[in-house]
Amino acid sequence: MFDLHADYQPAGDQPQAISTLVQGLNDGLSDQILLGVTGSGKTFTMANIIAQLNRPALILAHNKTLAAQLCNEFKEFFPNNAIEYFVSYYDYYQPEAYVPTRDVYIEKEADINEEIERLRHRATRSLFTRDDVIIVASVSCIYGLGIPETYVNAAITFSVGDEINQRTLLMQLNDCHFERNDLELKPGRYRVKGDTVDIFPSSEETLIRLEFFGDELESIHRIHPVSAHVIEMYETYQLFPATHYLIEGSQEEALAAIRAEMLDQVAYFKKKGLLLEANRIESRTLYDMEMIEEMGYCKGIENYSRHLSNRAPGTPG
Repeated sequence: MFDLHADYQPAGDQPQAISTLVQGLNDGLSDQILLGVTGSGKTFTMANIIAQLNRPALILAHNKTLAAQLCNEFKEFFPNNAIEYFVSYYDYYQPEAYVPTRDVYIEKEADINEEIERLRHRATRSLFTRDDVIIVASVSCIYGLGIPETYVNAAITFSVGDEINQRTLLMQLNDCHFERNDLELKPGRYRVKGDTVDIFPSSEETLIRLEFFGDELESIHRIHPVSAHVIEMYETYQLFPATHYLIEGSQEEALAAIRAEMLDQVAYFKKKGLLLEANRIESRTLYDMEMIEEMGYCKGIENYSRHLSNRAPGTPG
């Protein structure tokens, strides 16, 4: 349930606009336009529409700055609901390129903003766990993150009193692309100290601490990553994967499909007499396959998204 907080009520043309737009949405209209000059209260009008419809909403903005401004405004209107920020996490991005005349490969370079990546994970977590969600996003939200069912099915649910073998738990964490590091914890990592397992979810700024007695899960705490101060206790906690890029089906099948496409492309280049191109794509793909096999990830993994999500050729991501 959306809980709208404001010190004022709709005025002027706002009540009519809200009523008309709500009625249009209830009637199934796919396109409606709200016109208004800067400062006329369009954000407040939209907040009222969302509150009346009581549906999750996606707000698209044309740049990160405007998206951040809108996100803050909606947080003021809906302090008790999930208002999330989902924009591109690249501070710098240079796409990969290949110059066949010189046999020069320019590798993709990217600086990822870890805080924005955390907010993206938080947004997807909210979509799966809550109904009162508003996502404020840039156009980066149109690009696929994989298959939602694969992501949510990979989530691990912990409940106090569960019987969990620690070896099985660590294998589950590794399958969710969490990395073990007993010295330095950051999002996407976990550590083990005796009967205690600390996990740093990719969507949080705090740790989840699981305490065991033998194989029995005795407690679930959310703790501060530095002071270890207990912030909250849970009876049940759902942990989502450390990355959005998960393999649909078996990894072996995905790698076999990647290899088959590579061999077809290599044969095509050789038939055209493009030997440098054939050698380049073969060596690069084999390297990426080895990285996926060993680490579960590689640079530019989105290039293989069709095979990883088991989609047919030509289908959208």
